[in-house]
Parts: sequence; C-alpha cells; structure tokens
Amino acid sequence: MARIPDDEIERLKASVNLAALVEASGIVLARQGADLVGLCPFHDDHDPSLRVTPDKNLWHCFGCNAGGSVIDWTMKLKGLSFRHAVEILRLDPSLITADGKAVKVTRNIRLPAPFAFDAEDQELLNRVIDFYHDTLKQSPEALAYLEKRGLKNAEMVERFKLGYANRTLGLRLPLKLVKAGKLIRGRLQTLGLYRASGHEHLSGCLVIPVFDEQHNVTEVYGRKITEGVKPPLHLYLPGPHQGVWNIEALQASKEIILCEALIDALTFWCAGYRNVTAAYGVNGFTDDHLAAMKKYGTEKVLIAYDRDEAGELGAKQLADRLMKEGIDCYRLHFPKNADANEYALRTPPAETSLGAVIRAATWLGKGDDPPPSGGEPVIVENDAREESASPSVAEPSVPSLAASPMGTRRGPQAMDGLLAASPIQPPKADIEAIVSGDTITIAIGDRGYRVRGLAQNLSLNQLKVSVLVRRGDAFHADQVELQSARQRAIFATQAAKELNVKEDVIHKDVGKLFLKLEELREKNIEQALTPKTNAIELSESEQQTALDLLRDPRLLDRLLTDFHACGVVGEETNKLVGYLCTVSRKLDKPLAVIVQSTSAAGKSSLMEACLAFVPEEECIQYSAMTGQALFYMTSTDIKHKVLAISEEEGASRASYALKLLQS
Repeated sequence: MARIPDDEIERLKASVNLAALVEASGIVLARQGADLVGLCPFHDDHDPSLRVTPDKNLWHCFGCNAGGSVIDWTMKLKGLSFRHAVEILRLDPSLITADGKAVKVTRNIRLPAPFAFDAEDQELLNRVIDFYHDTLKQSPEALAYLEKRGLKNAEMVERFKLGYANRTLGLRLPLKLVKAGKLIRGRLQTLGLYRASGHEHLSGCLVIPVFDEQHNVTEVYGRKITEGVKPPLHLYLPGPHQGVWNIEALQASKEIILCEALIDALTFWCAGYRNVTAAYGVNGFTDDHLAAMKKYGTEKVLIAYDRDEAGELGAKQLADRLMKEGIDCYRLHFPKNADANEYALRTPPAETSLGAVIRAATWLGKGDDPPPSGGEPVIVENDAREESASPSVAEPSVPSLAASPMGTRRGPQAMDGLLAASPIQPPKADIEAIVSGDTITIAIGDRGYRVRGLAQNLSLNQLKVSVLVRRGDAFHADQVELQSARQRAIFATQAAKELNVKEDVIHKDVGKLFLKLEELREKNIEQALTPKTNAIELSESEQQTALDLLRDPRLLDRLLTDFHACGVVGEETNKLVGYLCTVSRKLDKPLAVIVQSTSAAGKSSLMEACLAFVPEEECIQYSAMTGQALFYMTSTDIKHKVLAISEEEGASRASYALKLLQS
C-alpha cells in the first residue's frame, strides 16, 4: 500500500478535534482539571475512566489501557484499518456514525464513490481515472516522484490527467461480501482495474491514461513509484494495447517524436517539444499508431528509443516498418544505455540538450533506399557542475536552436524544413479581426462572420463559440466546438447550403476562423494568468515619512500604539509577531504564522488588526481553501503578498500545497 506521509499523519492528529469527535460519538465528557473525562465505550465502564487531554489531542482509558490519537480512536471505535481511518478523517470526520458504541468488526463506513455503480463500462473507466487524478494532487509522494523525474509541470498533470493509485479506491466501494460490492468489483476486474485477488491492479503506481479523440480512456500505464518493490515496475491494462497517447500531436504536426516509454514522452513535452507520442515499450508500436500516422499524414518520425541493445534493435525494426509505408525515419542518439528522461535530467536545461539531440539525428531513409555513409552523430554531454547552460559536445559544436542542420547523415534529397528543435508554433491566420467586447467580427471575401463566447474559453482543450455567418440577406448561425473536426464539417456543410456557396469555400473560411480564434484565445489566457498589479507611487514627502518611521528607535512602541488605536488591546507580543510576519512578505523567505487559541479568544480580531497594516493590493484573504486551489494560481499571483486563511480547518486540505509554496 502507498505510504501516507508522516507530515500528513501529524497534521490529522493535530487538526481534528478529538474531544468534539468523542462527543459526536454520543459520549458525555465532563471537565476535570485540564482534562475531560467520560465513560469508555471499549469495556463495561461504570466510573468514568476515559480521559481526553485537549491540549495534546490525546485520549487514554485507565480501565482497559487503550489510548492514542484521533486516528487510534477512529480505528478502535469503528473497527477500521489505519488507512481507512485516515481517509475518513481526511475527507469528513462526521462520516463516523454517532451511536457511541464500539464494534468488534469493521463497520461499513464507506467513503463517497467516484462513480455511479450503474454507469456504462467506458464511463466507469473514465471516472476511475478521474479519481486517480484527484488522488495524485493530494499525494505528496506521487508529486515528489514526478519532480524527481523532472516532470514538475502543473499543465502536464492537468492536460494528460496523470493520476496516482494509492489503494483507497476500495474504501469507496461497498464491502466485497455484499452483492453490490461483489458486482462492482467484478466489473472493475473485467476492465482490468482490479485483479482476481481483490487488489487494485495499479496499486502504488503513477497512472498515465491514453485517450482517444472523444477523450475516452483506451489504455492505462502504471509506473511503480516506490524504490525496491518487486517487479514488474511497469503495468498496463490486460489485453492488447489500444489508442495513441497525445493523439493531438499527430493531428497538429507532420513530424513526430516517437519515444519508447511514456515517461520519456512526457520529458520531451515538458521541455517544449509537444509533437511527441510514445509506443508501449520497445516492441509496442501498434497498428493503432500506424493507422493514426496514415490518417493524419505523418511524414517524418524521430525515433527516440533508449540507447541500449533492445532500443537499437527495436528502432531498426520500427524504421524498416515505417519506411515501407513511405515515412521518413530518423534516429535520436542518447549516450550509451541512456534514455530521454535520464539524459534530460543529467544535462539541464532539457530544452537545450534534447534540442541538440534532435538536430543531431541520423537519417535512416525512406522506402527501400539505403542511407548514405557518414560519421557518428553529435552527442551532447552537459557537465552539471558548470554554471553555463550551454552544453559541451564530443564532436564539432552543435549550431544554435534557431538555425540548425538536421545532423551528420541526410537523405538523398533536401528536406522541406528543419525538424522541430523548438516548441511547435501554431500557424498564424492571415485574416483581420475586429474585437468589440465579447463580439468578434471577421470578413472573408463577401462573407462576414460574427463570433461570441470566446472569453469563456480559458482552456487549451476548448474552443466552443457561437458563430453567425452572413452573405447578403442569407445567414447561418450555430454553436460550434471548433476543436472538433466533426462539428467544423457540419457547420461548413449547413452554412454552404444557407449561403448558396461551395462547401469547400466555407471549409477554408472555418479553418482560417479557427486559427484566428486560437490566437485570440491564447492572448486571453495569457492576460488571465498575468498577475494584476497596481503600482502605488509615493510622493517624496510620503517616502520621507515612511523612512522616518522605520528609523525611529521607538518603532515597536509606535506600532503598539497604532494597534491600540485600531481597538486591539493587550497581547503586545502577539501583535508584534503578527506584524513582523506580514512585513516579511517582502523577503525571499517570508515567515508563516498560525494563531491558535480557544474559541472566542480573539484570533480573528488579532488577524484582522495585523492585516489592516497591509496594503489592500498585497493581501489575499480566504475563509477556506481546497487542496487544488493553489495549483491553479500562477507562481507570481501571491508572490510577496500575505495569504490569510481564517480557520486552520479551512487550510487543512491545502496544507501540502502551502508547504510546497513555502519551500
């Protein structure tokens, strides 16, 4: 089972109110000095022998000698496993039934299921992947593994719906002894997500799904993240592999980087080389891959298999197969026995080192023509001890990214263009657009287009707009998802009939419209992600007044006087510590503070008083925060600002994200 991080366990022990949980179980507690006492539910107790210590959030029974933390209480009261108790306390402690009776066997306390039990198989598979995706974002060990592999990229996690199987799916299913539990586990076993033993197939794995063009899951890859576990480390769903990972790359580019493994493909993607896909292992190039390349007209394939014996043999066999289909093939050469991920980690920055390998690729030919003889390709070996990011090379220097030849071997004919040594740039539309609020007007020939709703498309995976096209008195209007080839075709067909023009004319119009709206959408996304800053200009006299305050040897006394004027009396030390923490926002390593006290002791008043000394544009205040909230903020949204959360419980789900932020 995936290990629960120690800091998460300690957080639960400290943050979940044990006394409230005990009382919610129907046990009456009475004050006795600093402790609370009551009747123990774990034995026949007539004189109160259960003692709860609120200051330490611990309990102990002097009758049966049981005791421990809030986790131990939950386990013993309801007969739960350690993992089950932790997951309930993480999600909602109120799920523990309030009958006050201890049980001898596991009570059927199930967490909310991530899917409807009567869902179709495809929907069931999709929802399990969604559950694994949500689990990843709450799992420090999985995020740490991604960072270790050089894949610390929030956009990548969201775009490819990476997940983590930590063996908690079963806690959200009915017990396997009941009919509903047996039935749903049987269906999950049929899908390959469960084994006959009753365990999750991908338990302990980083989960990378493969989606088709309708965004349905067709295949799932799992990579064990714990070192030293028994093989296999790499898992797939049972049965033949289906689908092509990152099918959008084949749709967008005639030139594809093909990796041996998905981790390697993600490495290229994070480095900016988005025209990448992966086989399912060295012999895992499938008919689906070839069919997709034919469908979308792939012209060049850069084979980025591992530089070991198996990788070399697999690359040669694949090249032979592709060349017979008329596809140009090139071999990317990493150092001996290295793969793309290992090489990128060894030679940062990855964009530079992988770009150099791409440009040094050797041509393998097309059709039955043998490649001309030539020397070995350039291999980049970057010394991590050097401060410069420029790689050193074993052969003559690699040209710059902007103007680079392909490599040391070339085909008998000149290439149409350079292979992608930089991130794919979408083609630019050659039409003008007039933007007025949420209305975009575009004229193409004698046809006028009006587009609305673009502002709601702040994701690269969506371009759904309302389009009206007019020609004279004739017009056609519809709501179109322009990233769907099917919907574009339907719109073009219907509009051509309404306007009495040839269908291919509207098809070309829609293509230009799509490219132009993509440009405008990217600008909208960039603006939405750009931090909104309102620079405050101080006059010379205001600057001098501020400096006089900072230089005053009575600064602390003056601050306390100001706090008193704001209505906060007493707590001099707490006020100064709180103020010091707010000022530390200007430092590279700011301070963090948690204000704790009993209810109605003035925590909120103290926090509000400290925040009153912070400029409004430098203070962000929430009553609560989810575990995902901070991952959707850009790195500069809260830089050098105060982030204030009213209740500690409101920040508990975001604790890991906050720790990442502080580090």
